[in-house]
Amino acid sequence: MYIGKAAQLAGTTVKSIRHYEAIGLLPPARRQGSYRLYDQDSVERLMFIKCAQQLGFKLKELQALFARHQGEAFPWELARQALAEKKQELTRQIEAMQHLHARLEDFETRLEQAHHDCRLGNL
Repeated sequence: MYIGKAAQLAGTTVKSIRHYEAIGLLPPARRQGSYRLYDQDSVERLMFIKCAQQLGFKLKELQALFARHQGEAFPWELARQALAEKKQELTRQIEAMQHLHARLEDFETRLEQAHHDCRLGNL
């Protein structure tokens, strides 16, 4: 299929596909004259890239994932591993944010108490 159809099926743009090829996320397409031709594997890879970006993956992270398997079939096992690592990273971020939230709650309570004590002349 031509690049426009691949972009449509993957929910991305022709410009994005060209960019992904340029940075190694997508293997260079076969050519028929001056036209790029894509297969279902390319569309699936494009869909993975789009979903991964929406879930917080940076293009550099995806480049590292695909660089290890240039020209081979989609590295499903590495993709699963990258997803597990991203979930662990997110869990750590959530825990850090919860800790920060608890500290803010404590600070707010102390401020309210200090304000209350000031109003009563206790300070």
